[in-house]
Formats: sequence, structure tokens, C-alpha cells
Amino acid sequence: MNPTISKTALKTDFDKMLSFRNRMTGTRDQMAFIEYIKSRLTELDIPYYVDPFFFRRWEATGSSLEVLTEAGAVEIPVSSEHPYSGETPEEGIVEELVYVKTPLDYPKARGKIAVIEVKNVDFIPGWLAFQKKSVWPETEKLPARYTGTVVTSFVRFFNGMLSKLAGARGAVLVWKNLPDEMIQGQYLPFILGYQGLPILWVNETNGKTLIAAAKEHKRAHLTLTADVEENAYTETVYCMLRGRSDRECVVVNTHTDGPNCVEENGAPAMLQMLEAMKDKDLDRTYIFLFATGHFRLPEFMDPLGTAFQASSRWLSMHRQLWNGKGGHMRAVACLTLEHLGCMEWIDVGGEYLPTGKIQPELVYTGNRFVDQLYIDEVKENRTRVRTITCKGHPILHFGEGENFFLNGIPDIALCTAPEYLCAKNPSQEIEKFDLDLMTEQTQTFLNLALKLEQYSAKEIGRSDFLGERRFSLGTLIGKL
Repeated sequence: MNPTISKTALKTDFDKMLSFRNRMTGTRDQMAFIEYIKSRLTELDIPYYVDPFFFRRWEATGSSLEVLTEAGAVEIPVSSEHPYSGETPEEGIVEELVYVKTPLDYPKARGKIAVIEVKNVDFIPGWLAFQKKSVWPETEKLPARYTGTVVTSFVRFFNGMLSKLAGARGAVLVWKNLPDEMIQGQYLPFILGYQGLPILWVNETNGKTLIAAAKEHKRAHLTLTADVEENAYTETVYCMLRGRSDRECVVVNTHTDGPNCVEENGAPAMLQMLEAMKDKDLDRTYIFLFATGHFRLPEFMDPLGTAFQASSRWLSMHRQLWNGKGGHMRAVACLTLEHLGCMEWIDVGGEYLPTGKIQPELVYTGNRFVDQLYIDEVKENRTRVRTITCKGHPILHFGEGENFFLNGIPDIALCTAPEYLCAKNPSQEIEKFDLDLMTEQTQTFLNLALKLEQYSAKEIGRSDFLGERRFSLGTLIGKL
């Protein structure tokens, strides 16, 4: 009988994670969280290893936006700052607003502040973004369209870049066709390099005032200050539970940086799995990987282009632990834990509201064998489940499991995608989180880890995508 995940113990690790509020890559809070992970590993008497990294860190410290009128300044509330965009002097900049409606309007923004509407992407079919394999319960379906905050910011990432190329001094992006509450605090898009241009987001309601002012060629006062650290430090941490054989391993994987209580909460779950497994008699070695850099992908992805996600750097640095060549250990499977305990909040006629249901779980499964293993597990042991398993993909594959799939390692990668996934707000989105659900999901992955012990590498098989060097859309975007 498998050990049981303790909800109380999980809550202790989860609450400690929450106490480190700003866990963006390389911040003091992220490093404090990493130190906590290392202290827990020491407490469990599990040796750990550290990969140190230095990079240029940019973190907004404040912003404001005012339209200047004859009657005085009119404040336009800022929804969020564009990550790694740029900064103004402390006193800000004062320039004319220019409404950029089409690409032909960008040159008009030279030396001015561009105002650009960013329309919600609603044209990508759900079947194209997520290639469904299995569902449970059988009534669960993929959404007809892949839409919302993350996909919109990723698809329309070029707005700020074009403003910079046109010579604008700043830019304001206006969310369109998404509820104001949904887009508050969104740390998006986080996939670009440093832009060198101050860029702010505002919601649609406030954006209407701003666009009207731009059409009248009014001036605005824009400030965006940031903490820029040229040699910021961060770490990837990993540890091993040694099995009877050091020829094969299973990698259990997450990342440690994120803006709220679900992004990223994989580490508390993995700490509980480690506690449950550390005294088990294991056939294989289990590597637990706590990667850094998910929110600074251009600097942490594998420089040789294995894949887009942060753990690709670990894969490129430690081939002896997974590729099975020349006497190296071979990874026979990967379990990726991301975004546990998510409840469903959706756009209901322009209002952002809870449904009372759990968020549908998107789970990438790297081949038919691990797909069936996962589906059987949730059928047998979950009381609350809305699972859709998806085929891995060289282009549209999200989350840290991508790196393993692209290297031939079959993954079971939980990557639930609620609209609040990247929101950075004072509440840490805790009102949208369910600890009981996270406990069940953690138990699922503990059971899967131990079930893999029952099968040979041949039975588990390789991922549906073989080869170590393949193109992905992420590798291209990561260079921008």
C-alpha cells in the first residue's frame, strides 16, 4: 500500500512558500524559498546539489499613468507592468499620446507614447492548441477555442517590440474583450528578452479614456521604475533518492519561481513526495528537480536549443543523469508537477466569476503507455477530477515537461492553465485555490511514481517525439 500524503504537512510547506511573496526569478523572496527547500531536504537527510546562475534581473518597482488636460491630470489606473520592458527616469516622461490602430501607425509614435489595443485571441481552435488523447470523466471536453490572457500576450507579443523599433519613448497596451478583473496584475508576456522601452498594461475600461485622449493628441505623464540587477543570483536545486540500480532513473520536476499561490506550487508537493518515498526500497533512482528560470526563459533555456523551458538548462548540463549514453544513467520517465489546486474562474458575460468547479486539468502524456497509466490512476483514486490528457507537441507544448518529451523521455506533466495563472496580486490568488484538491493531485503523482517501479523501461517506452535537437516555436521566441 502506498504512503498517504498528509494535508496538514502539505499545508505547512505551502504556507511557507506563500510567506515568500515575490518569488520571481532571482528575487530575494525566490532565493529565500530555495533556501527553505534546501533546509527541508537537509531535515529529511537527503543530499542535494546546486547549479548556480547569474543573469540580468529586471523587476518593476512602480508605475503610473496620467493624461494631461486643461483641467488637470487625469489618472489612468495601471493593470500591470510589461515584464522586462524598460524604465523611465524617476520623474517619468511627458509625451504626446499616439493611437496605433494598424501597423502603418507605428512610425507616427516616434518620440511619443504609443497606445495599442491588444484584442483577446479567440481564433485558435482548442484541438490545435491541445491535441486531446483521453478524458476523465467521459463528459469532459476541450474548449472550442484556446483564448485568454496567456495566449493573447504570447501571440501578440510584438506590439512593444514594434513600438521600440518605431522609436517610441513608451507604450501602453490596452487589453480588449477580457474582463477588467481577469487581467489585473498579469505578469505577461514573460517570454521576451529585455525590451529597452517602458511598457504598461491597462484594462479595457480605463483604456477607452486613454484611447480617446490619444485621438485628441493629448499628452500623458508615464512613469515605470524598476530594480535592475546586472548580476542577480539564483539556483536550480536537485536531489536523488538512490535506488538499487543507478542505470535508470525517473525525474520528478517543477520550478521555484512564480507570482502567486498556484504558479508555482509544485515544490511543496514534491517535498511531500520526497518525505513519503525517502525510506522506500526503490529499484530505480528518483531525481527531484527544482528548476529556476521559468519566468526568465530567454536567459535560462538551453543555449543549444533543446527546448524552451527552464529545465532544459539542467538537461544540457547533466546529460550523464538522463541520456543513457556511454554508461550514463537513463531517464525512463518524467513526472512534472505544476499549478496544483486550481479552481475554475471564467468570463461570464464580461464578469470574472467562479463556477464552483475545479479547473480542468491539462496533462501532457508522452506516449500511450503513460497516458493509460495516468488515466487508470485518476479513475481509481481521485474523488474530484476533470482531466484532459494531451499529446506532446514540438511547438504548442507548455510547461516544464516539454523538455523531457522533446528528448525522448515520456512525461506525465500536469500543466493546468487558469486565467489567473500569471497574475501578480496582493491576494496571491489564494481565493481561487483549493488545498484538498492539491492534496489529491499530489497523492496521484506519488502513486504514479511508485507504479512506475512495476514496469520495465521497455514497457514504459520512449516519448512519441524522439531526438535531442528539434525546432520548437519556443526556441525562436526565446531569441527575441
